[in-house]
Amino acid sequence: MSDVRFLITSDSAGQRLDVFLGAQDSCPSRSACAKLVETGAVCVNGDTCTSKKLVLAEGDRIEVEVPDPVEVGPVVGQAIPLDIRFEDDYLIVLSKQRGLVCHPAHGHDSGTLANALVYHCGLDHLGTLQGEDRPGIVHRLDRDTSGLMLAAKDDDTQRALQDLIRLRTLDRRYIALCHGYIAMDSGTINTGIARSTRDRVKMAVSDDPFARQAITTFQVLERFEAKRGDDGYTLVECHLYTGRTHQIRVHMRHINHALVGDPLYGIGSDRSNLGLTRQFLHSWRVRFDHPVTGESIELRDELPWDLAAAYEEIADRSMGRTSSGEDIIPQLLME
Repeated sequence: MSDVRFLITSDSAGQRLDVFLGAQDSCPSRSACAKLVETGAVCVNGDTCTSKKLVLAEGDRIEVEVPDPVEVGPVVGQAIPLDIRFEDDYLIVLSKQRGLVCHPAHGHDSGTLANALVYHCGLDHLGTLQGEDRPGIVHRLDRDTSGLMLAAKDDDTQRALQDLIRLRTLDRRYIALCHGYIAMDSGTINTGIARSTRDRVKMAVSDDPFARQAITTFQVLERFEAKRGDDGYTLVECHLYTGRTHQIRVHMRHINHALVGDPLYGIGSDRSNLGLTRQFLHSWRVRFDHPVTGESIELRDELPWDLAAAYEEIADRSMGRTSSGEDIIPQLLME
């Protein structure tokens, strides 16, 4: 994925968004650009724009997430186990295991969630708005982030679910274990996020005018005492109002409470990371109204074994659970 940016001059003012993008050498064809707009990959003045017909004005700031070209044919089905929690004729909610990449990319041309979805549903029974190499994918979780995510079986459902995300009516909650003691019981982090200028693999909090707005709220569930070799820990539930790349990981590091085990944004030693080799981050709850049937769907997912084991390692250092923790933690641990 690469970020392409444009500042609209007087020469380009008055053009439609898709027409302007399609004429740029750094962007794909006009039809491909229209699809990028539809899938939320284009921001205008820091806000996601899903109207390809938007008329541009002088001074507008355009940012496009252009997928890296992946030279693969149609995604082939592979018999990869799927932990499906809900399925009907329109969509799937599944619990993604750690280590599973969502779709083909450089270095991962097979063995992805997309391959598993094709095997389960068939290529002709998955939405393709995100591209032919991303059948069914509505939103992504990082390779080593586990938990609940959605897939769509047709373009209309895929578009509707992406609209729910864009309109912030698809409620996504994550559990994270952070380094250090977070004194406040709740908080909101509202910043711009852009690709790091120092390391293109990383994202970073940024006040660059092209940065995308990112909003994360959190509430503390439980705090753990510090001991020699670490600064203690805080277990939090994070609520995403936007879905930027690495958003929770970047935001918690920004407030000096990096996620335990995070190989990209983390801190500390193997010991202070409780033996984890991946970030302690789990998508534990989703809630939304079904875009076709109108049914209210809410699903929850307990912690996988490795995160539960890390929690148990520090359980005897607990300084007590908050009222939110008393409600949520037993659901995570099946107490």
